[in-house]
Amino acid sequence: MRRRPAAAQTGAVLIRILTALALAIPAAPTAPVRDITPAAIDAVVRSYREATGVPGVAVAVTRGRTVLHTAGYGRTGHGAAVTDRTVMAVASLSKSMTALAVLQLADAGRVALDAPVRGYLPEFTPADERAGRVTVRQLLNHTSGLSDRTNPSFSAPAVRSLREAVAAMRTARLAAEPGSRFEYHNPNFQLAARLVEVVSGRPFDAYLRERLFRPLGMTDSRSIDTADELPPSSRGHLMVAGTPLALPEPPAFGAGSGAVLSTARDMAAWLIAHNDEGRGPDGTPVVSAAAIAEVHRSAADGHGLGWQADTSASGTPLIEHDGDMMTFTAYQALLPGTGYGVAVMANTGTLHRDAQTIGAGLIDLIEGRTPARPGTPLVWMDLTTLALVLAAVPLGARGIGRARRWAARRRPAWQSVARLLPYLLPPALLVELHRLVSLLYRGRDISWLQTAYLYPAFTLLLAVTSGAGVAVVACRVTFLLRARRGRPGPGVDPARAYPPADGAPSPASESGARATTVPSAVTDGP
Repeated sequence: MRRRPAAAQTGAVLIRILTALALAIPAAPTAPVRDITPAAIDAVVRSYREATGVPGVAVAVTRGRTVLHTAGYGRTGHGAAVTDRTVMAVASLSKSMTALAVLQLADAGRVALDAPVRGYLPEFTPADERAGRVTVRQLLNHTSGLSDRTNPSFSAPAVRSLREAVAAMRTARLAAEPGSRFEYHNPNFQLAARLVEVVSGRPFDAYLRERLFRPLGMTDSRSIDTADELPPSSRGHLMVAGTPLALPEPPAFGAGSGAVLSTARDMAAWLIAHNDEGRGPDGTPVVSAAAIAEVHRSAADGHGLGWQADTSASGTPLIEHDGDMMTFTAYQALLPGTGYGVAVMANTGTLHRDAQTIGAGLIDLIEGRTPARPGTPLVWMDLTTLALVLAAVPLGARGIGRARRWAARRRPAWQSVARLLPYLLPPALLVELHRLVSLLYRGRDISWLQTAYLYPAFTLLLAVTSGAGVAVVACRVTFLLRARRGRPGPGVDPARAYPPADGAPSPASESGARATTVPSAVTDGP
């Protein structure tokens, strides 16, 4: 046998040593995990509701193939009790369901993840030649190059079907080369849902119900297209100064990206399937184990296909995704090392992120930590903003009352204009509010009405100050024009309306002089 050189032998020994060391080091930090009881889960949710006033919550906690607890707490927007069978919006958790529908088609050999989308969906024809290179996988991990900045969906003209949503992309351009950059973009999953329709020959909702939800035992789940299809019993809330206000969700299209309705009981079945290699309640595979592993696998910016890789507060791996609407939030998480699954739905809007915070508290509970008690800084921000609203009303009235005197002061025209412009700043901000919020959210698209839902107290403040500012400007301009023409308003004493400049005799003093001079002339007459 040929003997290896000494250097090679030394290298082999080093490799063995390094391998042994690598095996001795845990792949990720672990946290103590304990068995949790339904009473402990209830205590976390009830404590949170007492601290924040969130009106309605639904929760599912599973481990392996076991449902540990499903429950509802509080009330719906219609006043009915929330139970584990109450239908609620799961928002962007829908993306994980769309992704699994695509993987089902991939399992069947009808879709290849790394093939161009246009091969399955010829109607996908944006105004950018690079779009022909966008693959199915790039839709599902948000690396298609499509962007809210080049393809707005919420602020664009409304669409009502997946076919219309794809057609609306004909004028879109890509913001980056396909596959080069992660950018979260809802229409990616609308394209994926339309692909499911075209390849399967079934409407998207029908496909989900027949091929995904029913085999998993999710009998109360379905997908809608637009926010106005939400059933009245599923109405969510805005929270203003700690008070829930039941309101309909603003108009938006979300099929494939954020329009699945589900229940805590159904979400428990969903979590179990993901922790059991895609098997349904009877053990029959709904998708392959390889497909489940593929959707969970971290790729672009930590995102898998409809899921995201993260870590808990203890540094243990999490596979999760959250969802935000203006009147609902949702959260789902899998803890691969322990087999736990958590899903939370709350009927409050995105600014408060109640579902996400409750979900984090349940993960704390699972890992042996005491969930943090939430603070309420937004309550005080709302109260301060509402106090400013109340102050704006008398200040506006004062400005209107002093408009006549303001107009009578003599100044160059440019100074008058400059003094009026600040009053028009609130109306300008109010009109452009959604664009300013979009900048704050790094270019994410949002409609004006969604912005009003997102920041209701601030929007009210802008509306009231805008009304007051416009009224003050209108009054000042009216009196200013009359002053320039030498006409006071009807019933206005000219002496009081337009005081003279310094050193000039007033009209009243001139008329008084004439009054004393004329009689003397008469007396001295012949």
